[in-house]
Amino acid sequence: MQSTDIPFSKTYLSQYASLSVTRLLTEMNLIDLSEFPSTEQLNALTQNFHSNWQGPHFVAQSEFGEDESRYYETIIGEDNRVPTRENSWHDLFNALIWIQFPNTKGLLNTLHVNDINKFGISPRTARRNRITHFDECGVVLAVETPKDNNTADLETFLTSLATHNWHEVFIKQRNKWAGDVTPYIFGHANLEMMLNPFIGLTGKWLAVPVPEGFSQLSQWQQRSELDNALVKRITQLDDFQQAPILKPIPLLGVPGWHHPQSDSFYDNEEYFRPARKGAKQTIQLPLWSHSQ
Repeated sequence: MQSTDIPFSKTYLSQYASLSVTRLLTEMNLIDLSEFPSTEQLNALTQNFHSNWQGPHFVAQSEFGEDESRYYETIIGEDNRVPTRENSWHDLFNALIWIQFPNTKGLLNTLHVNDINKFGISPRTARRNRITHFDECGVVLAVETPKDNNTADLETFLTSLATHNWHEVFIKQRNKWAGDVTPYIFGHANLEMMLNPFIGLTGKWLAVPVPEGFSQLSQWQQRSELDNALVKRITQLDDFQQAPILKPIPLLGVPGWHHPQSDSFYDNEEYFRPARKGAKQTIQLPLWSHSQ
C-alpha cells in the first residue's frame, strides 16, 4: 500500500504502522485524530511544545499562487514559511521533525540556500545531496557521555555498527539501546515508509554525543538537548561538505521499532547485510574526537 492510500486512522496505525510512528504521533497528541491535522493545528503544536517558537509557520500548499516560482528551501529561508501539502503523510512528518528539531532543520535549510545562491539550483551540489539524504532518511543516535568519561566501550559499539556487526549491536549489546544510545528517526521519508514497514527499510545514521543524564530527561527536554547537540555536530563535521559520513542501519532491527525481533530475525543477510568489501570508513568516528 502506498502512503497516499493510508488514512489517518488510529485503527490502521495501531495495526500496521511501526512502533516508532505510533509513539511519535502519541507524543504529539495526534494519534486520536480521525483526519490529517491542518496547518493551523500544526502551528498550534509549535506553541504547545515551545515557549518561544522561532521556527517557521506551516502554510497549506494551496495557499501559494501559481506564479510562485521560488525554490522550496528559498521560500522557507525568505518567508519563514514551510509549504505543506494537505493530506500528505510525507509533509506531515516533515512538519513534525521541524517541531522536534527546529534549530537543526533551520541549519540544513540555510546550507541549502547558501549553495543555491552560490551555485544555482541545478545541478545540485554534492553537499545538498548529502543534506537531502540525511533530511529524508536520517537516523540520529544520541550517545550519552559516560560518567567517568571512559568512552572506549561506546566507541567500540559504534565501530561495530559502522562495520555491520549486526549481531553484536542488536543482540549481544542490545542493552546499550536502553540508555547509552537513544535512537531518533530524523528522516521524514523514513517515517512515511514506517507506516507500512517491510523488510528492506534502511536509514542512514549519524551519532551525536549528548551529556551524561540525557536518558533521564523528559521526552521534550531530550529533543531540545539533542537539537542543540545536532547543530554542533553538523558544524563540527564541516556542514556535510565532506564524505563519507552517514552509514546504513536496518530500521526494523533497531530495538523497540518493530516486532517481533527474535535473535533469528537478525540472521536474514539479505536485510542485515555484511559490510561491502573496500567500503570507506565514516569520518564521523571516533565520536568523541570530533566533540571536544
